[in-house]
Amino acid sequence: MAVSARRPRLAVWKFSSCDGCQLSLLDCEDELLELAGRVDIAYFLEATSRVGRGPFDVSLVEGSIATPADLDRIAKVRRTSRWLITIGACATAGGIQALRNFTSLRQLAGSVYPRPEQLSVLETSTPISDHVLVDFELHGCPIDRHQLLEVLAAFLRRRRPVVPGHSVCVECKLRGTNCVMVARGTPCLGPVTRAGCGAICPAYDRGCYGCFGPMESANPRSLAEHWVRVGAAPGDMTLALRGVNTWAPGFREDPER
Repeated sequence: MAVSARRPRLAVWKFSSCDGCQLSLLDCEDELLELAGRVDIAYFLEATSRVGRGPFDVSLVEGSIATPADLDRIAKVRRTSRWLITIGACATAGGIQALRNFTSLRQLAGSVYPRPEQLSVLETSTPISDHVLVDFELHGCPIDRHQLLEVLAAFLRRRRPVVPGHSVCVECKLRGTNCVMVARGTPCLGPVTRAGCGAICPAYDRGCYGCFGPMESANPRSLAEHWVRVGAAPGDMTLALRGVNTWAPGFREDPER
């Protein structure tokens, strides 16, 4: 196949989210300037008012599917995108807003809004992959900018991204951080959480909060048993998993049931 001389076209889309993962791209600074010289940033409302039309070579999608309008729009994004990459916990696991998936939306809306009947939302908040084909998922809340650059470079060069699937515990070992559970009895989600943050929280004597979602072959039930042994109260593990990745398979199942 002949390689086109034109620059690949990049689009960045926001759905139900806080914009934090898009800001991770803007935070690339010098690297972003180099990226802008190599690709045509055709659609990225967080950074420019330019509104380019598809088709796009790569679409980065932030946010979950939480409204009827989201359903229609993600289908259009998929049709106009050669590769669709979801970025962040909202897009890959439903986000913090997926807490409503465990209870009644009507009850939650009534406790927050004076006129909940005016809301136009779905009963659930779900990841993009529940609705359209996704070519790659980049986890994190927010995503790691170095991982994002690696994924973009990999797709533009037609190779597989090199992103770790092991746990935060490996990152603790790499930076020489003592295990907070072993040394201090601090409950920590590191053994079941995907690496990517550099083990920031354990480095400051705090347990991992699970921001990058479940690692490959995560076993929260086994970890819950260990939490009880280090002094955690029953139910603490379930509450800890009810965070930004609450609807991710591996986290949404109650490990203490």
